[in-house]
Amino acid sequence: MATLTRVPLVFSSNRVAPAPAASLNHKCNCVASSSPLTRKLPHCSTPSSLSFNPFSSSFPSFSTRQNKGFRRTSVVVASMADLSTVLVTGAAGRTGQIVYKKLKERSDQFVVRGFVRTPESKETIGGADDVFVGDIRDTTSLVPAMQGIDALIILTSAVPRMKPGFDPTKGGRPEFYFEDGAYPEQVDWIGQKNQIDVAEEAGVKQIVLVGSMGGTNPNHPLNSLGNGNILVWKRKAEQYLADSGVPYTIIRAGGLQDRDGGIRELLVGKDDELLQTETKTIARPDVAEVCIQALKFEEAKFKAFDLASKPEGVGNPTKDFKALFSQITTRF
Repeated sequence: MATLTRVPLVFSSNRVAPAPAASLNHKCNCVASSSPLTRKLPHCSTPSSLSFNPFSSSFPSFSTRQNKGFRRTSVVVASMADLSTVLVTGAAGRTGQIVYKKLKERSDQFVVRGFVRTPESKETIGGADDVFVGDIRDTTSLVPAMQGIDALIILTSAVPRMKPGFDPTKGGRPEFYFEDGAYPEQVDWIGQKNQIDVAEEAGVKQIVLVGSMGGTNPNHPLNSLGNGNILVWKRKAEQYLADSGVPYTIIRAGGLQDRDGGIRELLVGKDDELLQTETKTIARPDVAEVCIQALKFEEAKFKAFDLASKPEGVGNPTKDFKALFSQITTRF
């Protein structure tokens, strides 16, 4: 009978302290010997900033502290790989700023980027390197921000301006206009279509689009502002997204309010039915939270819904977002 020689397993390392998590984004190509009796542990190439190799020669032993350090590093590598990169367009807007900030605060779950129109807007939200400046009407300016993202949250919108000279003490209604190049057709249709196209080309896994209730009514008062037909163009972009094949979540928010979020019971509906009730408004932070929660649950994908909330103190504040999304059955 042949005699098998036991080959001792010897660990060795020139191990240094783990590098910061941001430098651990690398791929490992491991190759092991094919011989079952002389098989060596695989050698794993690492970047220079992470220069330890626990499977090299002549390391005497692992101390308890070193072993724990190695495990912590492994956890960091795994968690970095699990992070979702999210681009927020319209990140300097009143709701966009809240979404961007909330994602920043959840750095254990998301890597966030922002997209704004001007350098001044970038400074408004902190001027970080992860904020891109560009024009949604120009697809080439969208490409750098879209590269490598997992999800896109669209919060861009045309904004009507009040004509100067209105005196509320004299009665009547103010008149509105849109700046040249910033009409709803250019921003809410062409601009959003561009974002959807570039994101799809970049391989995005989900797009969350925030629109407005009222789109089923061509005669809605919002359409008359500046003769912009803003809800008509928003609806067209929503339909384009739904037809794109990219997993989507379309949130048609009610009247947006600058109030605290997380303290009301949220309501979902369809076809502007909530506009016929007393519950047709919602706090901006609640819209922002629904945008983020939509990235976490399969139940939110391929769904379109109206969103509002009960008054504060009525019902129970919404905490179970999986249950909220499960109520929705409408794809458009």
